[in-house]
Amino acid sequence: MQQSLTRLHSELSTAPRLDETSKGLLREVLKDIEGALKDPQPAASAPRSRLEELAVRFDVGHPALSASIREFVDLLGGAGL
Repeated sequence: MQQSLTRLHSELSTAPRLDETSKGLLREVLKDIEGALKDPQPAASAPRSRLEELAVRFDVGHPALSASIREFVDLLGGAGL
């Protein structure tokens, strides 16, 4: 899971056409996920829901980023987060 999170951070930093609002949302969600990984709580599904919304938003303009987000959402779900 840490490897997938690292890859998401990398893709986020190299997505030049991503607007600042989208980058900010992704950063917030990734920060929430990092916190949930350190201290899992029942509320951890909130970052997952936000990630799913972002994946849909990025489907057309950023398909690789969208796919990575979906992969990470699946990993979170499999880990019970």
